[in-house]
Formats: sequence, C-alpha cells, structure tokens
Amino acid sequence: MQNKKESNISNEIFHNEERAIEYLEKNRWPDGPVCPHCGGNGKIYPLNGKATRPGLKKCSHCRKQFTVKVGTLFESSHIPVYKWLQAVYLICSSKKGISSHQLHRTIGVSYKTAWFMSHKIREAMYDHNPPDMLGGNGNYVEADETFFGNKGKLKKGARGWGHMNKIFSLVERNGKVRSFHVEKVTGKTLKPIIQKHIKKDSHIVTDDFKSYHGLNKHFDNHSVICHSRGEYVKGLIYTNTIENFFSILKRGLVGVYQHCGSQHLKRYIGEFDFRYNYRKVEDKERYDFALKGIEGKRLFYRDSSAIIN
Repeated sequence: MQNKKESNISNEIFHNEERAIEYLEKNRWPDGPVCPHCGGNGKIYPLNGKATRPGLKKCSHCRKQFTVKVGTLFESSHIPVYKWLQAVYLICSSKKGISSHQLHRTIGVSYKTAWFMSHKIREAMYDHNPPDMLGGNGNYVEADETFFGNKGKLKKGARGWGHMNKIFSLVERNGKVRSFHVEKVTGKTLKPIIQKHIKKDSHIVTDDFKSYHGLNKHFDNHSVICHSRGEYVKGLIYTNTIENFFSILKRGLVGVYQHCGSQHLKRYIGEFDFRYNYRKVEDKERYDFALKGIEGKRLFYRDSSAIIN
C-alpha cells in the first residue's frame, strides 16, 4: 500500500501567521536577522509584548524597529503573511498562471487586493538585470517573436499584427528563456537585445524573418530555418523549443488572463519566464526562489492600477 503524500498547501506556514513569519525570516535571513535600516546583524532582539505584532524586532545599533516585511514587496501590507505565502505558492505552481478572480476566491481577499498581490508577486519573479548571458561555447540559442492582444482601440478594419503587442524571446536549449515586450520587431530593435543577452560564441537559430539578417556578423554561427518555404526541422536547426514556450505563454495569456494591459505585459511574461527557468525543480523549491525576489523591491498601487485586468 502506497503512503499518502501530504498536500503542500496544507503546510502550517499557509495557515498560521507566526509560522509564516518564521518561514519568511529563514528564507530572507538564512544566517540570522539583518536590520533593513542600518544593515546591522549583531544585536537584534525580538519584541514580545502582549500588544506587539508578530515578528517585530528591534536593532540595538540604530534603535529602530522592523519586521521581515520591511524592505520588500510586502512592506506596509495589511494582508497576513500566510496569505501572501499562499498566493506565491499558487502562482508558482500553476503552469499557465492563476487569474486574480480565482486567487481572490481561493485565499479570501477582495478582487482588487488579489489583483495587486498578483502584480507584486510577478514583480518578485521578474528579473530586471539577469547576471549571466545566454549560450556560449557553441550552445544553441533560439530567437523568435510572437504577438498578443492589442495596444489600444483598433481602427475600423484593422488587420495584420501591426496593432498587436510584440513579445520577443530568446531561449537556450536545455537552459533559460528571456522575454521582452518590444515596441517594434525590426532589426534596429531586436539585434541590440540579441547582442546584449547572448554570448558571441553561441549558435543562433532563427526563422527567415528579415529582421534577423546579418546576425552572422556578430556571432560565430547563425542558422536560419525557412518557414516561408515549409521548412521546420533540418537536423539541429529548428525553432521548436521557443515555439513550445510560446504555446504555454499564449495559453496562459489568452486562456487564463485574457486581457493584459500593455503597461503590465512585461510582468506577465516575466512570470512565464520564471516558471520556465525553474521548470526542473519541485513547486516548493520554485516557490522559495520566488520569495528571494521580494528583497529590495517596491510596487505601489498608484504605479500599477491604471488598468485593472
């Protein structure tokens, strides 16, 4: 008889505020508390009065009080930490994302609160400055573009993809993906991104879109698969890896989120990048990586609420 596996969401950290705070502290401060005001870590002690809120600490260096939320995306939030952890876990473990309506029903907050929580968590997932370049040592990196939604009210009879949002992605085979919301899909727009994020000794693979012409001047190898002539695979020359990523991205954007405002699109695609980049780890580990991303970031409602979708 097989042992029953306990559900991750039944863990005490998702239902008890003190346990949730302890878990977040261990994730953020594995070597002990660090004061977010002065950076001190030697003389910090907890405040345990009856009227004291859970997790409150005081620094003996600067004499200021703080909790684990100070200096993170959770700062000044009145939402219990255990509900934040529930939301992070649900977003990290849902392959195509989870809508704000579903989140508000599941964790018991208002729709607007769930929407703002979702964007804060996406901000934690979004890597603003990736430290490493893709490819190198002859590794294959595929580049391609896709289109989603529209940039505003359409003109009567609008056709084609000129009015749509443009998403440009780079994916290293058996490696990571990096996506960008770009204004135009031209050589002038795409080539600087490719040169900035891919190592020169990589093997670039693209389709025959004219914007990619001339990449062989900047990289050791550039191979083209001619979709216009019905070619899709020539040995190791194909763009199936990035197209598979786009299929998951589109199923999420169209099927789950449905309407993503242009001003928010970078965070939505950053969410899908994050889950793809940590696809080989368990949900619990992916969730821990997402919590690392709350450090040193702030996102205010006034900056993200122009269009709620």
